[in-house]
Amino acid sequence: MTLAAETLYAQVVQLPPEERMQVVERILDSLDEPDASLDALWAKEADSRLTAYRRGEIRAVTLSEVIAKYQVNKPT
Repeated sequence: MTLAAETLYAQVVQLPPEERMQVVERILDSLDEPDASLDALWAKEADSRLTAYRRGEIRAVTLSEVIAKYQVNKPT
């Protein structure tokens, strides 16, 4: 990190957790700017997947299947 970033970090970690979270949210919001070319790529991918689904080339997966696939094993 640059010296400016290090200095800013040192100041931010002194804030209460609630304020740090607000800073994080604002930083993330600043990174979430629309990108028309990326949106077009996602739209093309979504259309391709929908077409493949309608042809029977791929199947739908339930939300519970997706969650189960990525859920970390927790001790019972």
